[in-house]
Amino acid sequence: MFGAALLTVPWLGLHSLFGIELQTGVTVALSGVAVLGASFLLAWGAETAEADVPRAFALAILAVLAVAPEYAVDALYAWEAGINPGSPESAEAASLAVANMTGANRILIGIGWSAIALFTVFRARETGDEAVENRPGFLADAVRLDKGISTEILFLFVATMFAFFVPLGDGIGAFDMFVLVGLYVSYILVALNSPHEHQEQIGVPAYLQSYVKPKRIATTLSLFLFSGFVILVAVEPFAHGLEELGTAVGVPPFLMIQWVAPLASESPELIVVAYLVNKARSTAGFNALISSKLNQWTLLIGTLVLVYSLSLGYYGPLPLDSHQAGEIWLTAAQSYFAIAILISLTISVREALVLLGLFFAQFVYAVTGAAVTLPLPGLGLVTLDGTTSLFAFSVVYMALGTGLFVVRWRELRSVAKRSIRRVRGDFTEDAAEEPVAAAED
Repeated sequence: MFGAALLTVPWLGLHSLFGIELQTGVTVALSGVAVLGASFLLAWGAETAEADVPRAFALAILAVLAVAPEYAVDALYAWEAGINPGSPESAEAASLAVANMTGANRILIGIGWSAIALFTVFRARETGDEAVENRPGFLADAVRLDKGISTEILFLFVATMFAFFVPLGDGIGAFDMFVLVGLYVSYILVALNSPHEHQEQIGVPAYLQSYVKPKRIATTLSLFLFSGFVILVAVEPFAHGLEELGTAVGVPPFLMIQWVAPLASESPELIVVAYLVNKARSTAGFNALISSKLNQWTLLIGTLVLVYSLSLGYYGPLPLDSHQAGEIWLTAAQSYFAIAILISLTISVREALVLLGLFFAQFVYAVTGAAVTLPLPGLGLVTLDGTTSLFAFSVVYMALGTGLFVVRWRELRSVAKRSIRRVRGDFTEDAAEEPVAAAED
């Protein structure tokens, strides 16, 4: 613990306490090391908290703290968009707010979910993780998820289906905020009421859980508060430092805001999950990832209009143009496909590689900006560039996701029934529940 806390000292001392201006490279190095140390403290705090609160709730708190910098960056652009409405600067800030939000969500699934699944299967040879299933077939080994994650999958599915309708209005408005924030509040209430399943810990969490309850709770809260503070003051300079380095080599600001800044702000969460997987706690790791996706896909979108309206001084929906609408639809379509994969409560190496491959395909297309002309039946020659490509990739994700939902309709029904029972407060397993068919890849 001392070693992890020590990693945060150079940044907190030189920058936050003494306010010393540092070169961009030094800023990236020191703030990145501080994020690493804070991420370990955050993970230990969450594991220690499982002694006193339900694991689902502890992981939900971890997810919110780990992505707090993402909220800070997005809120900054939403605020700037409301300073001078109607101006080119306001339109650009609104565009960057949506770019940062959609980029963060797509990175979380495209890189986060897939890479952690692959890392879990790879590490299982040494950790003996019982959640990894060795299956016959090409790249068929899979990570098995806990049935309790059904609740998060249900809420994420509802939020995803609602997100498809968000761009159809005047922008991100009050109704969107009430629905999306309401979904997350409902999820937290269900997590609070979930059964308290204590798991034996090793290492630092085991030591901290040996404290008497008042001291243990005080330690847990201190770890949460300190690590959350460090992440908040370190990740934004880390992200902006990377942006400056990218801009210096000719990378456009929009791409830096959409891809590099979110990747930096997601780093605490990915570090925490990798740490859990390394301890053969892949189930808890995936729970944290899915909970993070849920809070970003609800709170992050829903609160943009609140910040924008506060900056305006009166209520107003955050405006969206056709390109931003396409970004939201593509992000929702990717989420739809990812849920279709997880509906079997497993994710195989094959599925993880498909998620990763599709992400990099649309990422490379967005970065290069290349236009491609394709002959499509009934439409003739169609040129895909800019906004058109966003809709094209959305169709691919939707087609693949719908195909999986059709094939896995039994799993879908089972997850839906289990989730609804849990939402109603019934956490007992239904013995009469229909047997779920083997996961089809």
